[in-house]
Amino acid sequence: QLQLVESGGGLVQPGGSLRLSCAASGGAMDLYTIGWFRRVPGKYREGVSCIMSSFGSTYYADSVKGRFTISRDNAKKTVYLQMDSLKPEDTAVYYCAAQFEDRLITDLGDDYCLDRVFTSWGQGTQVTVSS
Repeated sequence: QLQLVESGGGLVQPGGSLRLSCAASGGAMDLYTIGWFRRVPGKYREGVSCIMSSFGSTYYADSVKGRFTISRDNAKKTVYLQMDSLKPEDTAVYYCAAQFEDRLITDLGDDYCLDRVFTSWGQGTQVTVSS
């Protein structure tokens, strides 16, 4: 099981940008699907973006398409979430998560970026978008 640590959160103005990082340890990250999720109090974690190991396939929630970009550097064991054109509704605690990329993942097709799929989680980093 991977250990995950998020960083890069903070306070930004609407329209600004942040880049979140998820650093992995304890295993070979290139064997894992990685996801970014976000949560506000009283709500379930929402899948924001996920990236598979196989072929680098990506998923984006409709609310962030065209604004966020997920990428991974397996050599550095780090996954990034570049967030541009931020909106106040993007305010949340952002978590990264990992799941070994086996048939459970690959058989889901386009429906793999769900929190119940993932078993390793970071501690979260706060993103606040406000003027």
